Amino acid sequence: MQPPSMKLTKRERFHRQSLGALYGRIKQSRVLMVGAGGIGCELLKNLVLTGFGEVHIVDLDTIDLSNLNRQFLFRYEHIKKSKALVGAAAINKPPVAKESAGRFNPQVKLEAHHANIKDPQFNVDWFAGFNLVFNALDNLEARRHVNKMCLAADVPLVESGTTGFNGQVQVILKVQFGGYSKNIIRLSVAGQKRVLRLQYERDTKKLPSAEIENLRKEAQALKQIRQSMGSDDFSRKIFEKVFTDDINRLRSMQDMWKTRQPPTALDFDAVSKSSASGGEVGDSVAKRDQVVWSLAENFTVSDNLNNVVFFLIGGSLRRLSRRLQQAQANESNGSTTAVLSFDKDDDDTLDFVTASANMRSIAFGIQPRSKFDIKQMAGNIIPAIATTNAMTAGLCVMQAFKVIRGDVHKAKNVFLERSGARVINSESLRPPNPECPVCGVLHSRLVIDPSRATLNDLVEDVLQSKLGYREFSVNNEVGTLYDPDLDDNLSKKFSELGVKGESFLTIIDDDEENPHVNLSLSILEKELPEDSKPISLPPDIEIPRKRTIDTENVHKNGNGTVSPPTAPGKRKRTGSLEEPTIEGRQPIKRGKVQNASEADGVVLVDGSSNGAIIIDD
Repeated sequence: MQPPSMKLTKRERFHRQSLGALYGRIKQSRVLMVGAGGIGCELLKNLVLTGFGEVHIVDLDTIDLSNLNRQFLFRYEHIKKSKALVGAAAINKPPVAKESAGRFNPQVKLEAHHANIKDPQFNVDWFAGFNLVFNALDNLEARRHVNKMCLAADVPLVESGTTGFNGQVQVILKVQFGGYSKNIIRLSVAGQKRVLRLQYERDTKKLPSAEIENLRKEAQALKQIRQSMGSDDFSRKIFEKVFTDDINRLRSMQDMWKTRQPPTALDFDAVSKSSASGGEVGDSVAKRDQVVWSLAENFTVSDNLNNVVFFLIGGSLRRLSRRLQQAQANESNGSTTAVLSFDKDDDDTLDFVTASANMRSIAFGIQPRSKFDIKQMAGNIIPAIATTNAMTAGLCVMQAFKVIRGDVHKAKNVFLERSGARVINSESLRPPNPECPVCGVLHSRLVIDPSRATLNDLVEDVLQSKLGYREFSVNNEVGTLYDPDLDDNLSKKFSELGVKGESFLTIIDDDEENPHVNLSLSILEKELPEDSKPISLPPDIEIPRKRTIDTENVHKNGNGTVSPPTAPGKRKRTGSLEEPTIEGRQPIKRGKVQNASEADGVVLVDGSSNGAIIIDD
């Protein structure tokens, strides 16, 4: 008999039967999930049901109406609330359990952060406190940041993403397997100096007096339009400025229209008369969001306050101007700055963007689009399929099992492809590429005394004297701080250069013969003893060299990259020949190839396990 404290619940017994000894590790794991949207909802449910002991969720986004069709943790009453907080509401409050993933498994500790993952509070030490990190993000910049922090903290990362019916899961681990790669274009020193010189010449060159006068008139016209906001002629002034005056000014530049059709200026009175005779008012027009509106339909809308017909952009402008004036009144009472931002689910802003974009398109002879299409484009809506999100989230957890078990070498990069021969395809993880600016980087910690440390302490005492660098550059997020032709900053303190705690410095070795891989240093500010140096690195740091490729013994593949040669007469296969496995089962192996030749195009494989013949094309 087990003691009462060791007695397993029904849920835990099921987990132990399903996962075996792995469940003990999962229950003790502390994991981070970044993003609580389409993939995030499915992934959070999977993590909780699997029994991960502690799950932290970070997401800056709030819930929109369009999220409800696939993000099942959210309901209509949650609109405008935090995704992270709603997705993981306090599990010790039963009435709120409806809003929480905690109702799937109350024993899991959930902690939500409605914040930006790039905030200083989420530093390298914070990331290092997790056993595993899951990415469920929808933007490239945040993905790169999380990848960088996980590499710096030496924490495994399971990266995922979907678009439509396609999905992808990738395991990233420091030193062993490559990271979420990105392309960086660096200007040479000469190029940087040329850019700076051109910028100086542009800024200091005197403009002709006629051009200055035109700019003054333009500024005055915009000022008058702003002052007329809320008046009856506000819509007319906007229309005539954008669709009449600006277009006529463009038409006057005759050289611009030698090889293409010039735009056509729109007349407010003519378009207004045409739309008024159409009989249909803007309320009914705006509801037909999947039909391309004509010029008259873009123009007309009913203003419910004054019962006057205005063009669609004007009607939305009147409503938006009233909202801005109200916000400005609140601002004078001590509220935040009055700003109106575009929201694809806001009818006023969407009507304004739709009508103005279509009328501009008509003026320039471009095919107008429906309100539905413009909502997709302006709202940057990427088609999302709930089933793809669910499959991708499941694959994330399957790969996480291998990482937690310690079998990282068995993990796969998995791809969902609707157009392929198989829906799920996989390939073995690739080793880091030393030329990659992300995975070909050595990460370390640099401790500095902010009151004493200067850039020269890093350059001379550490990089040159201790690590043996010769030609190199020191860079941060803003740009280059030091290189052989830029030594003006050597005497400056790190604080003067904007380098502070939890920021990063990248050391790039410019040695042409045998360069080191890039060195990424995360900054830790700490007061050091006066009799010690104001800057220090770990004493056992060793920076590897970049590998050189023997171009004589390699062949180029179809993408222009190099790959090792294969034996004559054999077909080179990519990816893994091992099928995805279920815990406790043997993988399905392929049999021997029977009478295959290079010219066949089809290979018959005899499956020895069940006698079936598989056609692999």
